[in-house]
Amino acid sequence: MSEQQFDIVIVGGGPVGMALALALRDYDLTVLLLEARALPEKVDDPRPLALSHGSQLILQRLGIWKNLVQSTPITTIHISNHGHFGHVILTPEDAGVPALGYVVNYHDLYHSMGRMVREGSNLDYQTNALVTAVRTDLPLAQVTYQQHGMTRQVRAKLLVLADGGKLAEQIDGIEYQTHDYQQTAIVANVRAELPQPGTAYERFTLNGPLALLPSGDEYALVWTMPIAEAAKKLKLDDSHFLQQLHEQFGDRMGNFTHVGQRSSFPLILKHASGIAGHRAVLIGNAAQTLHPVAGQGFNLGLRDAWELASEISRVPPDTPGEPGSARMLAAYSRRRQSDKRTSRIFTDSLVKLFTVDLSLVQSCSSLGLTALDCLPPAKRLVAHQMIFGTKGWFIG
Repeated sequence: MSEQQFDIVIVGGGPVGMALALALRDYDLTVLLLEARALPEKVDDPRPLALSHGSQLILQRLGIWKNLVQSTPITTIHISNHGHFGHVILTPEDAGVPALGYVVNYHDLYHSMGRMVREGSNLDYQTNALVTAVRTDLPLAQVTYQQHGMTRQVRAKLLVLADGGKLAEQIDGIEYQTHDYQQTAIVANVRAELPQPGTAYERFTLNGPLALLPSGDEYALVWTMPIAEAAKKLKLDDSHFLQQLHEQFGDRMGNFTHVGQRSSFPLILKHASGIAGHRAVLIGNAAQTLHPVAGQGFNLGLRDAWELASEISRVPPDTPGEPGSARMLAAYSRRRQSDKRTSRIFTDSLVKLFTVDLSLVQSCSSLGLTALDCLPPAKRLVAHQMIFGTKGWFIG
C-alpha cells in the first residue's frame, strides 16, 4: 500500500481541528485534515456555543468571524446561588474588553469554517474519512483510515489528534484520568416574558449549575443535574418543564413562555496525563473534556489550536525533523500546562463547591460571591481567566 507523506496530519475536522488548519495556511507546510463526518453543510447541529472575547479574537484573526450570520454579545454575566444571598455581576469594564463573550450557533461556525478550509491552497481536506489506527512507534507517525470502502495510509512528521480522544490511547505514554460527575446536562432554547438583552446567567443549585445564555431573541439553556433527575425532566411536558425551570431560576425574567427541542449529554471530567508523544500531540477535547460550567471547554480548545500553530511557526523553515520534534512538542506542552491545569481546577472546583449540601459551605460560598463582587481586582482576575485563560494573552 503506497503511503503519501505530509508535514502535519490533523485527525478531527470539528471547529478546533479546522482552527488549527486555518492557522497553518500561510506557512509552507503540507497539511491533511481528516474528518469522519460528511461535509459541514450536511451536518445540522443547533447547539449554542459561548465564545469568550479571546476566542472571538482568534476567529477574527483567522478570517472567520466576519462570515458568521448571527452572534449575540454577552455584556453582563450574573452569577448567583439558589436559595442563598450574594451574587456577582461581571461587565466588560471589569476586564477592559468590548464584550465578555458572544453566543453563536455551532452549525453556523462549523459551516463557515468548512468553507474557508476548502479554500486553503496548501490544505488537503477529506471528509467521510474514518481513522481506524495510528502508530507513533515509527520514525514518522502513521495514520490508517477508511474512506469510500477503501483503506488508506498516510505518514506525517506531526500527528495532531483533535478527535475528542477516541484514538489517543493508541499512542504510547498517553493515559486519561476520568471523573464521572454522575450528572446530565439538558440543553434547549427558551423564551422569557422579560428578557434581559446581553445578560448571561450562571445560577448555582445543589443539583448543579444552570446557565442561560442570550441567543438572539431567546436564551440557550444548559441545565445540569443528577442523571435520574434529568431523565424525569426530559419526560415532562413543556409547561411543567418551564415551571420547574422558573422555580430554580427565579423571577428575574418573569415566566418562561416557550421551550424548544430538548436534548441531553452526560458530564465527565477527562484529561490526558500528557498531551504529547512521539510525533503526536492532543488538542481540544482529545486533551481534556471539562464540565460546561463557566463555558471554558471549547474556548480552551481554541487556545490549544492557536498556540500549537504559534509554536509550529517559531520553527525556522526547513529545520530537519520539524514540525513534530520532541523539542518542539515539549515547548508546546510547557506553554499550555498552566492554562489547562487552571481551567480544569477552576471548573471542577465550582461544581464541587456549590453542590455540597451543607448549610455552612453554602453560606460561605455565597459570602464569597458577595466579597468577589466588592473587590474589583478579584473580579478582574476572574474575568481575565474566563476570557483569555491563564496567560491573559491578547490577539490583536
